[in-house]
Amino acid sequence: MGKLIYAANTSLDGYLEDEDGSFGWSVPDEEVHAFWNEHERGIGTSLYGRRMYETMRVWEDDGWLTGEPAVVREYARIWRDADKVVYSSTLDGVSTARTRIERSFDPEAVRRLKEVSGPDLSVGGAGLGAQAFRHGLVDECVLLLHPVIVGGGKPVLPGGVRAHLHLLDHRRFGNGVVHVRYAVRSNA
Repeated sequence: MGKLIYAANTSLDGYLEDEDGSFGWSVPDEEVHAFWNEHERGIGTSLYGRRMYETMRVWEDDGWLTGEPAVVREYARIWRDADKVVYSSTLDGVSTARTRIERSFDPEAVRRLKEVSGPDLSVGGAGLGAQAFRHGLVDECVLLLHPVIVGGGKPVLPGGVRAHLHLLDHRRFGNGVVHVRYAVRSNA
């Protein structure tokens, strides 16, 4: 049975994006990129909301990768090898391989997907992540805390949800980013 992992970059004050929708402050250096590569290697299926999918689909295109460091090109290969489920009621189609659209988030379908999956699953995006948390589907939370305060924007964690967590792992990177990994023990 695969675990559902919510993984995200966050500012120290708890935002995925700043008030302008920018997340340029979280662009990883090589060490952090290598961490994300290793994390993503264990993911068999990624669940995305429409906006997160539109952000991530750049990894399907080789054109811009030519001059990029090996760690970046490696991430593209890892991303392409995973299955992707995009939850959108407005997206007409997908432009990436191994990708399917679901028109609505069905918690029972996600539970079944977890039960039949060998590798872990990830959920990306604040809106979809919030739904997964609210339905008690998230098994682990992986956050990379960046040494920046952005003052507002899109929160990394959902409001109105209470969960008890257990620290599984942590790490400090050379650029000041801190990784924390928690097991979600229960929704309270």
